[in-house]
Amino acid sequence: MALFTRTTKNVILKIEEFFDTIDLGLLVFREGIKSFLHKDMEAFERHLKKIESLESSADMLQRSIENEMITHSILPQHRVEVSSLIDQLDEIIDAIKASLNEFGIEMPEIPSSLNNNFLSLTDASISAAEELIPAARAYFKAPHTVRDKLLRVYYFESETDTISRNTKRIIFQGMKELELARKAHLRYVMKNIERISDCAQKAADLLSAMAIKIMM
Repeated sequence: MALFTRTTKNVILKIEEFFDTIDLGLLVFREGIKSFLHKDMEAFERHLKKIESLESSADMLQRSIENEMITHSILPQHRVEVSSLIDQLDEIIDAIKASLNEFGIEMPEIPSSLNNNFLSLTDASISAAEELIPAARAYFKAPHTVRDKLLRVYYFESETDTISRNTKRIIFQGMKELELARKAHLRYVMKNIERISDCAQKAADLLSAMAIKIMM
């Protein structure tokens, strides 16, 4: 059974737009990291500005959605859960913006031999969040399908952890030529990329519980 009815069409559209904004932000982040690793700083700055604009749009949509639900008494029995889900999804784009900004400010020196590792880490972390979006959409239309869709979120979150561990092992055990401070900086940069999948996992846990509750 769909969670919303025709009387809540406006808030449905805003939630869909919010999901679209997060989804686009994930795509832009992936391209931004690629640009940085390929030393195309003009493209990187373009992606960074786009992320900042998307993050601002997501914040405005979040406030509008919550105001709409309160003002028009939409989903009174589910309002807390929906607001929590929107908050957790907003954490994803906040993490994206923070990570890309840190690349732009700190300009980490990533050895070219690690480019593929960083690309793989980025892809896995972003994929965890990308797989969350269809599950979040399903909650409002077909909540009984949510848990199956979340399996891919957990898979990519686990892949992110695996790639991170293997890359850290290369950095700290195999790259003797790097100073410890530089190794620590690379670890810090990686942690910020991993944070995206961590946020996706938290949102998946929340969404799974929400889906169970609504079907009870």
